[in-house]
Formats: sequence, C-alpha cells, structure tokens
Amino acid sequence: MSPSRVYSFADFRARYPDCEEFMLLSDLRRQEYKRLDQQGHVYLDYTGGGLYPDRLVQEHAEFLRHVVLGNPHSQNPTSLASTHLMQQAREDVLRYFRADPDEYTVIFTANASAALKLVGESYPFQPGSHFCLVADNHNSVQGIREFARHKGAHITYVPLDPRTLRCPDLRPYLEHWDETKPNLFALPAQSNFSGVQHPLAAIELAHGLGYDVILDAAAFVPTNRLDLSQVHPDFVPISFYKMFGYPTGVGALLARRETLRKLVRPWFGGGTVRLVSTRADLHILAEDHEAFEDGTPNYLSFPAISMGLRLMEELDVDRIHRWVMALTGYLLEEMQALRHSNGAPLVRIYGPTNTTSRGGTIAFNLVDPEGEFFPYQLVEAEANERTISIRAGCFCNPGAGEFSLDISAEDVRRCVKQATMDGVFDVNLYHECLGSKPSGAVRASLGMVTSFEDIVRFLTFLTSYLDRKAPPAPRANPNC
Repeated sequence: MSPSRVYSFADFRARYPDCEEFMLLSDLRRQEYKRLDQQGHVYLDYTGGGLYPDRLVQEHAEFLRHVVLGNPHSQNPTSLASTHLMQQAREDVLRYFRADPDEYTVIFTANASAALKLVGESYPFQPGSHFCLVADNHNSVQGIREFARHKGAHITYVPLDPRTLRCPDLRPYLEHWDETKPNLFALPAQSNFSGVQHPLAAIELAHGLGYDVILDAAAFVPTNRLDLSQVHPDFVPISFYKMFGYPTGVGALLARRETLRKLVRPWFGGGTVRLVSTRADLHILAEDHEAFEDGTPNYLSFPAISMGLRLMEELDVDRIHRWVMALTGYLLEEMQALRHSNGAPLVRIYGPTNTTSRGGTIAFNLVDPEGEFFPYQLVEAEANERTISIRAGCFCNPGAGEFSLDISAEDVRRCVKQATMDGVFDVNLYHECLGSKPSGAVRASLGMVTSFEDIVRFLTFLTSYLDRKAPPAPRANPNC
C-alpha cells in the first residue's frame, strides 16, 4: 500500500493563507453545532440538506412561546399577526436576494420542487413553443418537459461535455425558434451532481432570444451570493432548509411580476381565489403571489425564515463561499493525489477537478488498482459505519449522471426493454443490464460549518480503499 499521507492544518493554511478570516465559522461550529462532534459525525451532504444551528431553533421556539398565531386567511387579531409575519418574511427574502420589490414577488411553497411544479403546470406552452433545458438539471426541472410535451411544445436538451460536465455555447440551442410563442429555458446555477456553476450570462442571452428563464438556485444559494439586482431570471426556486437547515417543508419561488402574469393556473384552491361560484360555474383568481399559494401556508415557520436570513447576513455568504471553496480546493487536490502502489489513481472525479466555476459538491467513484469500480453502494455503506454522511446514486440528476458515466440513449432503451416484463419495470435488472459501467456515483458536498477535521476524516476513509480489490456490484440502489 502507498505510504500514508499526512494531513495538517498548517499545510492547509500554507495553501490557503487567508483562512484566518474564517475563524467566525469555526466559532459557529463549536458553539452552535456541538452535536456534530459530540456524536462523532462527519456531515458531507449539504447539497441534500443544510444543518440548523442551535440558536435558530431556540430563538424560534422562544418566539412561538410568547405569541398567539392563527390561520392568516382571516381578519381576526391572531390571523393578522400571522399575515404580518408572512409579509415580513416575504420582504426579508427580497432584501436578502437584493430583488427590487417592484420587479419581483415571493411565492411561498413547500420546497423548490413545488415551486418548479407551479411554473411547469401554469406556463402557457402551446404548439410551436420551445422548452430548452440544460441536461444538467434536477429531476424537478426535468419534469416540466411533461407539461410542455402535453401542450405540444418542442423540447431540446443542451448536452454536456462528458469530461467537464459543462455546457457548450448555448446560442445554437436557443436561436431559430418562434419568438412570438411562449418559450422557456431552464438552467441550474449550480449542479447538484457535480458542483459545476453554469454561466449566469446565459440568462440575458436567453432573454434576448425570446425566452423566459428558470434559474434553479437551490444548490447555489447556500454558499453563493445570488444578486437579483445584477441578474434577472424570471423564476428562481429555492429551499430554505438547504440554506440554514431549518425550517423544513417551506421553500419559495422568486418570480418577476411581469412574467408571472403570463402564467395560467390549471387549478384553484383555498387562498388562491377572490370568488368561486358553484351555480355560475366560475372563479376569479387572486392577484400576484396570492394566486399561487395554495391552501393554508406553513405560517408558524415564517418567523424562522426571517431569523435564518438574518443569520446568513451576519455570517456573510461571501465569507461562507470562500471557506467552502478553500476546503473544496484542498479536498480535490488530495483526492487526486491518492494512488495505488502501482501508480493507478484511486479516485475518478466527475466534472471540474479544480475550483474554477464550481461549488463545494464533488461527484466521484473509487477505482481499484486494476481499474474496476468499487460499487458506490459499498462506499456509502462503509462510510455509514464510520458515521460519515455522504450520498450515493445519481442524486435526482439523470442528465449529469448519464453524461459522466457514459450511459447512452441506446443503453437506456435497451436496458429498460430488458428490465420490463409484463409491463413491470425492475430497477435492479436495469442496473444489472448496464454491466461493468458504474450506474451511479458517490457525492461529498461541503457547507457552511464543514471543518478541516471533517475533510481529514473523509480523506482517511478514502485511503482505506488503496490497493483493495473491488468486489462485484450489489443489487442496485433505486436512487438513480
């Protein structure tokens, strides 16, 4: 086996000499996230969900102990108190993202996926419309294609470079479509698979060619600043739990008012209407965000949103970004330095291998000295035994998975056919059909309170695979 590598904070500081400015985040980890170290956790799944600080839960609980809040769909004192807190949270979201309230409004939803479904089901696709989306999109964006298809729109995928997982020039995929039709373009600000950050300049390119733009920012905003005074996407879905861990079950769609007026809701419910008549068989929708907030909102959570955004402002997302990227750079360098005794690399990284135009999400597989892949399910299971939280599979991002793992359309069709018997699809047979190709990957994602010690424990775990022989792949994980 190769000699053990020594990971020291002094070496990290030498490579990233400005890390002293991040002491505030180290203090935050010690004071507000003591449970991580007390229970021996290494948490590297921030793209899956952020972690809440003690103070956010305590402050919210203390607030709720001293107020009386009712359903905001009324005019009584407790309802008006909830309405005020909801409006305050709306204003705080706009202020945090530097969004002009005359240009943008905030629609509260259950999560980013629910925000995307609102857009998909209401967007006025028609025959001749064009829905163009980068292959590197979350499943919740991919699903919009079914609304587009149902309404007769054309669908185009922008492919990825299999090596870098970046997009080519977008213009050829966007131009030469009918600009008089409602056309929609979907771009992730940051890939939830590989951490690639796609160019935000694509927003104005698409606008200039007659498109409305969805910018999926769910994976981007926890560690990057999104300034909506500088870029102007039409729809921006986010989930607050990915930013500061709490509350879960509430997200938002930031929407340009002008574009929001184009949407046509196929459904109405409580809270979304001004009038409904059974005898006249008609309804009149509410205006602006109220037409899209279905039913009773998660109104007890709105104070926690404001509290969480204040925490992010106090910590400064730019500081968080620099810390996460310093750790990501160190981790990328050290992962690529891991080699078996015969010189073969242990780690195959999908996407950028340095910190240029990427975030703190790293997708990879481990390879044995003979080039055989360690099953991603095995890596996840052995990480679990060491209380290391990572993720394995395809991370609800089939496009990035297919391009990085070299799974072609022909492979998919052949294996779907082989795995479907009597109309029933067997996901295990599908993955077995892919043969020696890995059908998923491992993902480590860094966040606000990732520590250098977390990185060391993770790297030490990876070294346990040096000079090991990869076993056969187990039955598939349906995560893909």
